[in-house]
Amino acid sequence: MSSSVEHLQAFAERDLDDLCEATDEAILDGNGFGWLTPPPRRVLEAYWRGVMLVPERELYVARLDGHIVGTAQLLRPAPNNEAMAHTATLTTFFIAPWARGHGLARGLLQAVEDSARHQGFELLDLDVRASQDAAIRLYENAGFVRWGVKERYALVNGKYVDGYFYSKRLTPSRPARTQERAEQRPENQSA
Repeated sequence: MSSSVEHLQAFAERDLDDLCEATDEAILDGNGFGWLTPPPRRVLEAYWRGVMLVPERELYVARLDGHIVGTAQLLRPAPNNEAMAHTATLTTFFIAPWARGHGLARGLLQAVEDSARHQGFELLDLDVRASQDAAIRLYENAGFVRWGVKERYALVNGKYVDGYFYSKRLTPSRPARTQERAEQRPENQSA
């Protein structure tokens, strides 16, 4: 079996179908990044097409034998959020149940972290349901530190589930985004 992780910038022939199928399977397995039951296909297709249009989002996909089996998104702060310009967020992170055990989750996490670091982010945040034991182990083994717990974070099958909040300090591979933004302000540029 061949496996890979990539930054998806445009859908190839079967990518959208693969994405929707993997999303359905993750939702049914309890890892639906908010969804509890799979929405109609047109809703999922619209969601993934929309992700590709948002400039602050980068979509990373995991492939097994050429098929998309999981995703992660790097969410950058909006340009007007200067106070949080140093922080990016990892979101919509999942691997379809049948595709686990090939190191793809670690690969996706590393790809998002590398991109955040390369873009000058100093901090990578994420949140996760307390019931996601495998994801929590992955995050903690990768150096993420739990800094908060939100009670009643999610309502799943009529029961409340707590949520955990994690951060990881990054050593940017280029100047920090806050410094870069300050240097780009008109009052800081010479004529």
